[in-house]
Amino acid sequence: MLGRGIWSSVRQGLSRGLSKKVGGWASGEGRKVDIAGIYPPVTTPFTATAEVDYEKLEENLHKLGTFPFRGFVVQGSNGEFPFLTSSERLEVVSRVRQAMPKDKLLLAGSGCESTQATVEMTVSMAQVGADAAIVVTPCYYRGRMSSAALIHHYTKVADLSPIPVVLYSVPANTGLDLPVDAVVTLSQHPNIVGIKDSGGDVTRLGLLVHKTRRQDFQVLAGSAGFLLASYAVGAVGGVCALANVLGAQVCQLERLCLTGQWEDAQKLQHRLIEPNTAKVLLEYVPAWELLVPLQKITTSAKVEPCWLHCREPVKIPDL
Repeated sequence: MLGRGIWSSVRQGLSRGLSKKVGGWASGEGRKVDIAGIYPPVTTPFTATAEVDYEKLEENLHKLGTFPFRGFVVQGSNGEFPFLTSSERLEVVSRVRQAMPKDKLLLAGSGCESTQATVEMTVSMAQVGADAAIVVTPCYYRGRMSSAALIHHYTKVADLSPIPVVLYSVPANTGLDLPVDAVVTLSQHPNIVGIKDSGGDVTRLGLLVHKTRRQDFQVLAGSAGFLLASYAVGAVGGVCALANVLGAQVCQLERLCLTGQWEDAQKLQHRLIEPNTAKVLLEYVPAWELLVPLQKITTSAKVEPCWLHCREPVKIPDL
């Protein structure tokens, strides 16, 4: 059961959400928030002693704020949220809200293993400034995560969330694909606005777009590596880690797709594939090794890693 304090926060949050234009329930016109666009999943920088480096975080936000992103995703996989305490997760979101441009959307990862914890975290994320919650699939007991169980989980979270909810499927990390039938059912919920799908299966993305076409529901690609293909099957944007280092190029690919310049978009997509693969290795390889594929894209910008230290067990110890 949710405690009295949490229920009070839920009621207050719902009241605020219903009056906010950005809210999934909010719009007096009955429309959900539009999440179309490009979002970099913001990294969580750490100091050499494994403390969150809030100064570096704000520095990164000021740099990223110069690009025409729709907003920022905070506390996703790129933000290493499983390694943060609850208070750190909330403080990071609060700092990002203060540092980011006011006209950008802030999507905050609030997923936890239990439904109750996810509701509490989602309410708290709203209180510190999140515009929407991006909720990863619970996965520790993934053998029991049937469509019915996931529909129940997300429905409860969306019912009690004061802000719109974005589903998040990232099977590489969770070992669990959010089933298409569950997504279709959840797309009918008035406070669930879309999904970020990081699986890389473009056929599945196209099926999600097709089967939810009658709902006010949007699909975001989870990587720049298949961004063009995702736009081609009806996705409306992407949460792209590569945008942290090649923001201008990822936004350019978005513009080319939206304006139907498919030949130029294809050329740029091909050029982004190698650096998109390389950025995944940023925790594990010296930064200079990334410059080779990155320099094939741009020679005018100085490319720097977005973070220098990671918390164990992501960080590989010196041998």
